[in-house]
Amino acid sequence: MKPVVSFCLSLSAAFGALYAAVSAAAPSVPAGSIASAARPASSVALGPTSASASNAAIAGLAAANAANGTHAANAATASANASAADTANATASAASSTTHLSFAALGAYQPLNLRGLDDARTVNVGVRLDRLVTAARLRLRYTYSPALVFPLSHLKVSINNEVVATVPFDREHAGQIVTQEIPLDPRFLTDYNQLDLRLIAHYTLDHCEDPENSALWADVSPTSELILDSAPIRLPNDLALLPAPFFDRRDVSRLTLPFVLPASADNATLRSAGVLASWFGAQADYRQARFPSLSALPSDAHAVVVARSAQLPAGLKLPTVNGPMLLVADNPVAPGKKLLIVTGRTAQEVDEASAALVLGKTAMAGPAVRIGQIDIGAPRKPYDAPRWVPVDRPVAFKELIDTPNQLQVQGSAPDAIRLNLRVPADLFSWNGAGVPLNLKYRYTAPTMQNNSALAVQINDQLVKSYRLAPASADDAQGRLQLPVLSNGGNRSSSALDIPAFRVGSSNQLQLRFNLDSQKTGLCQSVASNPVQAAVDPDSTIDFSGFVHYAQMPNLAYFANSGFPFTRYADLSQTAVVIPEHPAPQEIESMLTMLGHMGQWTGYPALRVQIARPPELALLTGKDLLVIGGSGSAPLLARWRDALPLSIGAASNEGASDGPITRASFSVKEQWRNGAHLPDGSARIDRDGALAALMGFELPGSKGRSVVVLTATDQQQLSHLLDMLEKPDRVAQVQGDVALLRGGEVDSMRVGDAYLVGYVPWYAQLWSRAIQHPVLLGVLGALAGLLLAIGAFTALQELAARRRGV
Repeated sequence: MKPVVSFCLSLSAAFGALYAAVSAAAPSVPAGSIASAARPASSVALGPTSASASNAAIAGLAAANAANGTHAANAATASANASAADTANATASAASSTTHLSFAALGAYQPLNLRGLDDARTVNVGVRLDRLVTAARLRLRYTYSPALVFPLSHLKVSINNEVVATVPFDREHAGQIVTQEIPLDPRFLTDYNQLDLRLIAHYTLDHCEDPENSALWADVSPTSELILDSAPIRLPNDLALLPAPFFDRRDVSRLTLPFVLPASADNATLRSAGVLASWFGAQADYRQARFPSLSALPSDAHAVVVARSAQLPAGLKLPTVNGPMLLVADNPVAPGKKLLIVTGRTAQEVDEASAALVLGKTAMAGPAVRIGQIDIGAPRKPYDAPRWVPVDRPVAFKELIDTPNQLQVQGSAPDAIRLNLRVPADLFSWNGAGVPLNLKYRYTAPTMQNNSALAVQINDQLVKSYRLAPASADDAQGRLQLPVLSNGGNRSSSALDIPAFRVGSSNQLQLRFNLDSQKTGLCQSVASNPVQAAVDPDSTIDFSGFVHYAQMPNLAYFANSGFPFTRYADLSQTAVVIPEHPAPQEIESMLTMLGHMGQWTGYPALRVQIARPPELALLTGKDLLVIGGSGSAPLLARWRDALPLSIGAASNEGASDGPITRASFSVKEQWRNGAHLPDGSARIDRDGALAALMGFELPGSKGRSVVVLTATDQQQLSHLLDMLEKPDRVAQVQGDVALLRGGEVDSMRVGDAYLVGYVPWYAQLWSRAIQHPVLLGVLGALAGLLLAIGAFTALQELAARRRGV
């Protein structure tokens, strides 16, 4: 019996000593997080399952120690304690960070309006694959009704359907903005999470509450935030994880991904980097992306290295490069960071490696792959960008969503059903027709006519509102048929035209149901189950009746959708022109703009061309995107007569306190050098920073466009890129010149307009005719008179033949 008791005491002592040591070594790390932070490099598992693995490992160690006797157990436990302390200290000091995620950044741009007895809203939260959450808290900012019964009313907080907290309401703070910090157990957080806020509200102790009573409300501010403390996780070098960790779709912040390029990189290398930047831009989508250009490995970030094998940075330990290769390796100057290396022996092989990455990512695995053969396929057709709505046929709603649940709502006043519609910027309605929308929908029908309605909106502008019909007598027959086999039930359809002038290149169709209460009097019974509504996935919207026709230059088209370059999704008719010796800011601008192209089209720029000023004569049949960070750049000199604006070189003429920047432009006439300027023009000498976006027709090439990003110096190009990421600033970009000064945008039309696209002859004739309504009326009257005369003459001849005359 004594050996058994001694064994149990030894086992208990080992457990207690090891638990106390681990707890003391890492007091701020929650249970279950120690094993996750110190897991082997080959493991990528996240979540609470790490806790069980950690506990099993500790129990196994303690049992082994106990089996070897008490003294052996004590020695082994002391050694384990020291090792655990060292590991915990190393983990705590290794790149731990705190992230603040506001509800607005997570997609809840407007306040979360909770209404009724029981209402809920959801906010989606992601955790990066290479981070482990060690602590979390919710900083909730909210306001609630002062008319509630406070002992019964509260806010329920859930993560992934697990209730983690309840927030009681009190009379003292009613009607005020309340800020409350709620600690959260990090073990509830996985890679993708749903944070649910549910209002449980009562305004009376009577048994017959009205769920639509105006006293039942609470609003949660979009400035509420989730605060996550996280530690890094060492990921394996595995191409199967791409695009992570270089881009992680769980991360809602802007993507900033450095590109490491050789000094004086040639056009082929820059083109390969541009293809990769466009692909990463497509992945980042709404988050936006920036791609700084570096000549050395970064010391604090993941990075993409694009170079021939002979030009790779020193210090990289790589296998022999014997063809086009893709590799993921540790960054030797940044612990915990990775490098995506795109390389080959020649520029052609580097290009093949970049194309293989953007086209064949799903077939890759392991730390390195060699590309055997790559075919980028046939060139894209005009207007077939994957992220654009097809404009050659009616498009069903099921093609615009990920899951059918996106077309279903419940509750009396649910959030709108939203469908994003990206279309080419040059769609033109020559006859004034709108966009046909064939809408099919179902809803819980009210028992009697009330204010239930469906509002159809485009870009927050009302198109039409429909009153929802009440239930019919046939609904109570106790007979059910599948909707696919029956036309009965409360299924309705409506056809309408969305005004064409309401539609831009990036649109959102909003379908907002308002299902009014069916309660007709005090203490009348109300159904306990929520009312529901759904839009049929077979509903359609049709852009096929439009032609492609636009007046250019129009920088709004470029700033919102990259038109005209994105007309071909692979940029097969686009050339990017950069200075002979580009500065890092100019290369960053080139890569970032190609990232924008990928964001707008959803497709990599596989056929884009990179050129320098001496090569302009070789660019035929191309639209040009010109990037130059200095107003005196020689690449603009050949277009002096076409430029709507000239930013001159800095000089010290007439100034004693600093250099002067010269900007000259004219209204409806082109600027010229010399003392005499044409009427309606101006020359401005200023010493402030200036950045400009310009558009004009390429001289000597009818219908070909040039868009220029330029500035007084290279540093100002970054401000131009910042402007293109802000929707409120982008909305101010118009005409053919947009000046950025101190964060403000001034747009104007200076140069001559030109037309792109095609309008059928009959459409051109009709468009010209409707501009002269009086003449059109006279011609209509004459045509009617001639028709009447012809009909009268024909009837007279017919009558004469009948009389035999």
